[in-house]
Amino acid sequence: MEPIDLRSDTVTKPTDEMRRAMAAAEVGDDVFDDDPTVHALQERAAELLGKEAGLFVASGAMGNLVAQMAHLARGQETIAPASSHIVSDEAASYAVVAGAGVRVLQEHPDGTVDPEAIAAAFRDPSDVHEPITGLVTIENAHAHSMGQPLTPAYTAAVAAVAHDRGVPLHVDGARLWNAVVALGVRPTDLSGPADSVTFCLSKGLACPVGSVLVGKRDFIWRARRARKLVGGGMRQVGVLAAAGLVALRDGPAGMIERLGEDHANARRLAEGLADLDGIGSAGDIAQPTPGRLDPSRVRTNFVMFKVDRDRAAFLAALRARGVLMVEYPHGQVRAVTHHGISADDIETTIVAVRAALAESVPDTTSSASPVAAGHP
Repeated sequence: MEPIDLRSDTVTKPTDEMRRAMAAAEVGDDVFDDDPTVHALQERAAELLGKEAGLFVASGAMGNLVAQMAHLARGQETIAPASSHIVSDEAASYAVVAGAGVRVLQEHPDGTVDPEAIAAAFRDPSDVHEPITGLVTIENAHAHSMGQPLTPAYTAAVAAVAHDRGVPLHVDGARLWNAVVALGVRPTDLSGPADSVTFCLSKGLACPVGSVLVGKRDFIWRARRARKLVGGGMRQVGVLAAAGLVALRDGPAGMIERLGEDHANARRLAEGLADLDGIGSAGDIAQPTPGRLDPSRVRTNFVMFKVDRDRAAFLAALRARGVLMVEYPHGQVRAVTHHGISADDIETTIVAVRAALAESVPDTTSSASPVAAGHP
């Protein structure tokens, strides 16, 4: 039997309908901008998010990078949440490739940064010692806070701070559609205040590859040039874009509406784990109160928790029972529900966790676990 893979929603596999659409896709050379299926995907994404144009890119990291390259001059600075993907999980591409700095601000447990703190973080452009603030970014849903969705009101408030100072807002919406479904809002409620938004097709939407960046036409043109610069010009890539068109269909025919099933499965998993001895919280941004795992914090498809066992041994015992999870920062374990996980899988996972806890030796060496690298 295949394992119950909860390491990430990036492990999703394309549906049968996606595979058929990919096989039948009409294609062209996208570097020459003549792949009709890519055009259709970009137009669909822009339509859904209320923007003028879109750009198909290889990954969410590439979408964030080319957005920064399109928005920023070299030497400018971005204001960003401290544990956001742009800061923590994209190999410092903002510095290495975009030639920009980042001013980090600590998030609250709901994934937000105070708009007042963002306003105070703007640099003085008249002081030659300081970089010039050129961009504000937020991440929605916010991964390190256990996938908290950021509301339309908050997005609008941050946009107002940025725009009042003549600076654009970029939303890293790797899991934007999870936020849309969790909040029960229109996509444009979350994208409208922003100047650019990127979202992943290859996470909860179950496509094999790709993300889309949307914004104004002149911005997308600059981003397209940046995509070429970093080697992201793809040729007959309509075979991949076709899966995205299936994912972005309305209603049950697409993959957005069904994200609610993943959220329900994540909540059920958290409820089951919270009752087990040896499961707790790390007392960090994901769960601010140390102690019991709080299922009410599970708003999307992330469950993060701490074990009072040797974490590596616990994960190995879980793997031996056919369940995969990963280490996460602040001594946590992360489980992510997705299209490949059923309600029955959740019940099996709870049983496997109970057994793995019983097999693992309690960790009495330290009350603090080491920080592990994050995962998309």
